[in-house]
Amino acid sequence: MSNSTDSKTALAALARHLAARRGAIPRTQINDPIPQVLDAFERRLQARDPIEKEVAVEDQKSLAAEHGLHRWQQGYRQREAIREWAHLQYCVLNELEDYALAHASLQATVMPIARRALVRLCGEGVCQSASSYERLQRTEAASRVRELEWALLQLQRLERQRAESWREAAHDLRGTVGVVSNASSALLAQPVDDPGRVATSRMLQRSVESLRTLLTDMIDLARLEAGHEQLRIARFDAGALLREYSDTLRPLAQARELFLRAEGPGRLWVEGDAAKVQRIAQNLLLNALHVTQRGGVRLSWDERRTAGVDQWLLCVQDTGPGFRAESPAAPLEHAVRAATAEAQQAVPAADSAPAPTLKSQSDGDSPRERGGEGIGLAIVKRLCELLDASLEMETAPGEGTTFRVIFPQRYLRPQSKS
Repeated sequence: MSNSTDSKTALAALARHLAARRGAIPRTQINDPIPQVLDAFERRLQARDPIEKEVAVEDQKSLAAEHGLHRWQQGYRQREAIREWAHLQYCVLNELEDYALAHASLQATVMPIARRALVRLCGEGVCQSASSYERLQRTEAASRVRELEWALLQLQRLERQRAESWREAAHDLRGTVGVVSNASSALLAQPVDDPGRVATSRMLQRSVESLRTLLTDMIDLARLEAGHEQLRIARFDAGALLREYSDTLRPLAQARELFLRAEGPGRLWVEGDAAKVQRIAQNLLLNALHVTQRGGVRLSWDERRTAGVDQWLLCVQDTGPGFRAESPAAPLEHAVRAATAEAQQAVPAADSAPAPTLKSQSDGDSPRERGGEGIGLAIVKRLCELLDASLEMETAPGEGTTFRVIFPQRYLRPQSKS
């Protein structure tokens, strides 16, 4: 019992010595938790019973957590805060060793107790500081996620408002164009002996119809961007749909002295939105016929299985001049090229071959972009996103352009998607 009392007395004397030597322990901050941590450590050494010891240990934990918060608020990195605990342990250990050398008659049990208490202090300090940093980092990350989600929501709301305003403006303008179109038709219907006036009226009517088509495309694109389009998933025969639609466009191709070939299985039953699939084919085919001077357009469709997933493909190839860097559609072309590269990287190498192109038969100096192809392609891209389809484009000098759309054969969600 006497040895235990002597040991406690010696530990209390050691604690008083450390308190007196507090100024010898270098610190970077004056008003921080480190002095309070040392107070708790000294109370731990002076504790006379298990309750006092446990209270001192709990104080150490609480103050260590406060140290982590304090250093976080000061902009410390976690590594710097942990290094500070290592430095504190080194400094206090030096004080303990100096004290032991100066008190050679000290009981053998005193210094091991002090060292274990120091190791526990700094170990708990590192754990509590790291825990505080982790908790604060999670809180800050969650706050940033909420801010980003709110900003994204605001951006989407602004985008919908912009698209809605654009749609309303285009709708009003289309009404005005309709009035002009009716007036030009009336002028053309009146008997006129002046050939120049007749030619001018016909040119006016063609221009008005072209403008009406462009405005219709703008309204459709605005509806897509505003999220007004709904998916209506149902089973349909894609082969029959595409073959019948190509038949309706064949007179247009013949009027331009171009071929229009439709090739694919006679029946191809798939799931999807038939109206939107036809709109994709319509835009791609009309654009292809519009830019092709000689030769023609080939429409094809087929099915494939890639990485265990059933898909079907729609492909439109033309013998036009291909895209040029100075084309107004060039920015959208770059976006489609990037999507093409991503789509090809997402499938096994055996199935990632680029879509074949046809030899160009059109004038290479003739600009591909002529009134609205950029809008038509933007509509196609938006419709593909709505249908979970990927859009790929291949073109090269001396080659025409090929657009390939890869659709899923089945959809896992039957509900509407906006």
